[in-house]
Amino acid sequence: MGKILVTPRSLSKNGHPYLEKIKEAGHEVLFSTPGVQPSEDELLKLLPECTGYLAGVEKINSKILDSAKKLRVISRYGTGTDNIDLVKAKELNIIIKKTDGANARGVAELTMAHILAAVRSIPMHDQAMKLEKWERVMGIELGGKTLGLFGCGNIGQMVARLALAFGMTVKAFEPYPDKKFSEPENFSYSTMDEVFKCSDIISLHCPPSSDGITLINRESIEKMKQGVYIVNTAREGLINSADVIAGIESGKIAGFTIDAFDTEPPTNWDLAKNRKVVATEHIGAFTRESVERMTLFAVDNLLSALDEVKGK
Repeated sequence: MGKILVTPRSLSKNGHPYLEKIKEAGHEVLFSTPGVQPSEDELLKLLPECTGYLAGVEKINSKILDSAKKLRVISRYGTGTDNIDLVKAKELNIIIKKTDGANARGVAELTMAHILAAVRSIPMHDQAMKLEKWERVMGIELGGKTLGLFGCGNIGQMVARLALAFGMTVKAFEPYPDKKFSEPENFSYSTMDEVFKCSDIISLHCPPSSDGITLINRESIEKMKQGVYIVNTAREGLINSADVIAGIESGKIAGFTIDAFDTEPPTNWDLAKNRKVVATEHIGAFTRESVERMTLFAVDNLLSALDEVKGK
């Protein structure tokens, strides 16, 4: 019936039984280079012959979309759509689907792992021990501390619940607060400035601004507490890396963590190499359970949308 391009790195490298559902529906499955984020050139080569696209985090710009004359559906393997030119997609009547909630548990648990790793300097201590050095760094406890969230959707809400279980107070900035989500104690929605000013730890769970203005930059860092920890398991585009490094060097930022980069692997390693930075390789949703849920949701979304198009 048509060709379907599959590009998420875990799927292009290892495949998945749920992809058989696409073949059973009569479609041919194409893969980008196994385990590698596809380039613009590769997408320009592969997409023009495809009616469906099960997409990862690679940039899908207007040039790519214009070249894909047969494309009807993009099913995102994840929840973010900031990598897609949505205006062009709408202009071309391309349906966009995403796997809301499928990776929330995996990203939320990694966020807490990042927080604990940062406040107790676990990577630094581990590295010292492997070098047969004894270099203890004093940490802090989470109980009684304030966690500030930017974004309180599926992932942010789960992070809030986990943080509350540690005895933290949680304040969240969310432009569209979910009135159904409320905790009886120690959780509240707050203004952006209040979250910046009162948080001991700040965690990011929102998309980057469409205008390119970063959320974490020199001006916002100045509003924060001395010795703040910042956790970014969302997007690199939310931060100004140079300002973060300057904040670390000045002591304003006690620790920083990051899981997702604009280019993967990154082309600039300065942030990841900093001793006070915990960096991981975009593993937030890279758990057995999240991969299962996201693959199933993404495949079902793709097939149902293609059926919808076919029925028109």
